[in-house]
Amino acid sequence: MKTKIYFASDQHLGAPTHEASFPREQLFVSWLDTIKHDAEAIFLLGDLFDFWFEYQTVVPKGFVRVLGKLAEIRDSGIPIYFFVGNHDLWMNDYFEKELNIPVYRDNKEFTFYNKTFLIGHGDGKGPGDLGYKRMKKVFVHPFSKWLYRWLHPDIGVKLAQYLSVKNKLISGEADVKYLGEDKEWLVHYCKRKLQTKHYDYFVFGHRHLPMSLAVGTNATYINLGDWVSYFTYGVFDGEKFDLETFKK
Repeated sequence: MKTKIYFASDQHLGAPTHEASFPREQLFVSWLDTIKHDAEAIFLLGDLFDFWFEYQTVVPKGFVRVLGKLAEIRDSGIPIYFFVGNHDLWMNDYFEKELNIPVYRDNKEFTFYNKTFLIGHGDGKGPGDLGYKRMKKVFVHPFSKWLYRWLHPDIGVKLAQYLSVKNKLISGEADVKYLGEDKEWLVHYCKRKLQTKHYDYFVFGHRHLPMSLAVGTNATYINLGDWVSYFTYGVFDGEKFDLETFKK
């Protein structure tokens, strides 16, 4: 009986190179193979790729194993939900048309087993990080995407991969260490959301740091960590939410 909801984020496939990330892709595909037997639904919370840009007729080369596994799982009837991250925010409709996987560009509410979830990648939420927030507005503007499409893919992809690794303003990534609850901006965001509506779980990625923190009465903020250093994922069994580490 399929009763578990799975969550994963920040695989960053392709970083720092396709060759270096290939073992991570293999490991992630193994995880997908493991969970497909009892998964009621699978949530991917962004930055599956370190860079992704869809031209009208071209998508980035590679990642065939993970894309094939997602297609297999989705074709079997298991729902998969994808939230764009700051590294793959230029995703268009490839996942929806080719894989039948809905793509979300902002937080979305879900209810499972009478528990309410607010789910998203987590970038640009809460106070601070103003430089990245301004940069993101430029990136997601239709005119910016239209201009970028004029770059030949061999140039556009290599340029974006370089900037993704080198420029932290573009990536929007903070230091990967616990800053203390008063400085964790997603904690502030969750507490502010609770002022208007109750959620049992806030589930985000982006921080690359697995954590589970109480943010209110019967309300928990969960960050999924990543598949670069931690290989962590979330699983909700209908009663409790656990952060676990995948070891093949």
